Amino acid sequence: MNEVQKPIDVLLVEDDPGDVLMTREAFEENKVVNRLAVVSDGASAMQYLRKEGEYADVPTPDMVLLDLNLPRMDGREVLAAMKSDDELRRIPVVVLTTSEAEEDVLRSYSLHANAYVTKPVDFARFIEVVRQIDDFFLTVVRLPSR
Repeated sequence: MNEVQKPIDVLLVEDDPGDVLMTREAFEENKVVNRLAVVSDGASAMQYLRKEGEYADVPTPDMVLLDLNLPRMDGREVLAAMKSDDELRRIPVVVLTTSEAEEDVLRSYSLHANAYVTKPVDFARFIEVVRQIDDFFLTVVRLPSR
C-alpha cells in the first residue's frame, strides 16, 4: 500500500506526563503524520470534544486515545458521555490504559469502546503498540469522514 495517507487528528486523554511523552515519541519515531492533541483530564476532554471555551477552534478528532484513570472525570465517564452524544459517538475510541482488570475491559466494551489496549511498561513495546494502533486505524479501518 503506497497510497498517501491523509493525516488524522488524534486526541490523547492522558494525565501521566511520562505516558504523554512516550506517546508523542512513538508518533515521532514511527514518522506518524497524524496530529496529536493532548488533554490531561476527562472534563477537559469533554470540553475539547464539544469545542467549548479555549477549545472552540480545535478540529474534531478522528480518533481518541483514552486512559481510564483520569482526574475530574474518569475515562469510563468520558466514554459513556461520548457514546451517548449524537455528534461524538461516531469517533472511534481506543482505551489505552495500564489496567488489565477484566471488569475494565468488559465495562469499556459495554460502553462501546472500539478497542481496549493495555499499555506496556517497556518503552520499545509501547512504541510498537502505538504504531500498531496507528497502522490499524489508518490502513485497515475506514474512518467516517467529517
